[in-house]
Amino acid sequence: MLCIINLKGGVGKTISAVNLAFIFAELHGKKVLLIDCDKQGNTSKFYGVHDRDGEGLTELLTVRKAQVGRYIQKTRYKLVDVIPANMSLINANKQILIDCTRPQQTRLKDALEEIAPKYDFCIVDCAPDINMTTLNALVAADDVLVPIKIDKFSFDGIAELFEQLDDVRTFNPSLRLAGLFATMARRNSVNRQGEAFLREASGYPMFETAIRDTCRVTETTYAGRALEEYAPKCTAAQDYRKLAGEYLAMCGKEARENGKV
Repeated sequence: MLCIINLKGGVGKTISAVNLAFIFAELHGKKVLLIDCDKQGNTSKFYGVHDRDGEGLTELLTVRKAQVGRYIQKTRYKLVDVIPANMSLINANKQILIDCTRPQQTRLKDALEEIAPKYDFCIVDCAPDINMTTLNALVAADDVLVPIKIDKFSFDGIAELFEQLDDVRTFNPSLRLAGLFATMARRNSVNRQGEAFLREASGYPMFETAIRDTCRVTETTYAGRALEEYAPKCTAAQDYRKLAGEYLAMCGKEARENGKV
């Protein structure tokens, strides 16, 4: 289970989540569950399962003895399912805080245990905030991936994010920062210097792959189709394939080291 998160908006969290899910499923044959953890519901909209009045993550986190299977929506892709979200997540965060009669931080983790054997990967598109739904996602996660746009504002928020991740490890000691990856990358001196800083001076783990900037990404949000399906030859599609390969190789190496393969 991997969370895609950054406390800054507009850095490509949703685009990364929906495209990695598609690549894992369609190119690598993995069964993927996408969890939309953002009240805007953009991941749900992208895969055609958004319903502003429908049930989803809110009910899974707030209804006592909720059965996770009830909230999983099939998509037009055989290997991709989604637990959708909508604006009701605003109230969900309040309800979780108010309800002290049962654990607050482990509700998602407990719910997912029931269906975990059915999926190879669970990808969570997190909101740019540390609230109770995001906290539940991080407590349940194995890995964190951080998309980052190369600008000063993005850099300023990374230290705060990592402080929050350290706090989450109180409930999930094995949570791993798999790495940061640059999004909307351009071939100019500012981007080169920013990437160099992240890779060499910051001490943060970085993926080798950077996602290049292209208008095709915006087009896919209207088409509701992954880059690999909509424009497989564009630079960003190539980059997401490489990023997926990097992450899968990391998972394979970890499995070998732990004697799981």
